[in-house]
Amino acid sequence: MWIDKMGVSYSLLTVVVLLFISIGVWGIGWYSLLGVAIPYMAMIFFVAGFLYRVLRWAGSPVPFHIPTVCGQQKSLPWIKSNPIDSPYTTKGVVTRLALEILFFRSLLKNEKVELREAYKLLYKPSAYLWLGAMAFHWSLLIILFRHLRFFLEPVPAVVVAIQWLDSVFQGLIPTLYVTDILILISLAFLFFRRVISSQTRYISLPSDYFVILLLAGIAISGVLMRLFFRADLVEVKIWAMGMLRFNPALPQGVGLVFYIHLFFVSLLIAYFPISKLMHMPGIFLSPTRNLTNTSRNRRHINPWDAPVKVHTYEEWEEEFREAIKEVGLPLDKE
Repeated sequence: MWIDKMGVSYSLLTVVVLLFISIGVWGIGWYSLLGVAIPYMAMIFFVAGFLYRVLRWAGSPVPFHIPTVCGQQKSLPWIKSNPIDSPYTTKGVVTRLALEILFFRSLLKNEKVELREAYKLLYKPSAYLWLGAMAFHWSLLIILFRHLRFFLEPVPAVVVAIQWLDSVFQGLIPTLYVTDILILISLAFLFFRRVISSQTRYISLPSDYFVILLLAGIAISGVLMRLFFRADLVEVKIWAMGMLRFNPALPQGVGLVFYIHLFFVSLLIAYFPISKLMHMPGIFLSPTRNLTNTSRNRRHINPWDAPVKVHTYEEWEEEFREAIKEVGLPLDKE
């Protein structure tokens, strides 16, 4: 319990220290460090780290088909198989991956086990965890998609349409986005789930809390910048387009909250390749997900098998023949 509390405390303290660092750098007027140098360094670290880990995973040998399945494998014609939970075709693999990536299908099947009576277990799905994960990931995706308007000119119609659908509270000024509310609620749920649940808290690391708190800092600073500490969006877009063209110009009239938001985003981008957030590309390279379950259709031979000197039973028996006879044990070959 003490270790669990220390993990939360260390993560919270780290985020608070990073917050004060950004405020201090802004206070002494090092705007170029916050607005140019750190974002560029974060992107360089992200690209290099991302490519390194993906290429390393892609180069790892997968000698056997080891897909994780939870359905009947295709075998005899009169036995009904499950083409999604135990895919035996490329179409089945793509379908299962799509359901996993878009709807977290396996997370919905995550079972909760409760001991209701002596020797009686009750199994049920973790619907709240699934809803929290869905709300967070889809909200984050839509928020990232909305931010494309700062990096594209002209802004694609689909980005404008999604932004309009996200801002259903059109009567409010400034506009309140649905995803802003959902991501804050989902992050609070995911954080307190780790803190309150003793089982989840036991397996949680400080890095797990740190990512959630860093994402919360990004979301909170973004909401504050939209509702209270308004930034000049035209200046923000000029800055973003200049960064893309490697001709950066510091934005004017954006204020402290913008630099805090940008600093936290840069930290998340730099931290991404060395964190558990790499599960995003990792799912595509996981042999438990991207392989067909065809172990009964054809034999899979490990092409990396190195020659191994074996000691057969016949050789062992010949080596210890006298000792075996002496203790009265039977011999296969007299």
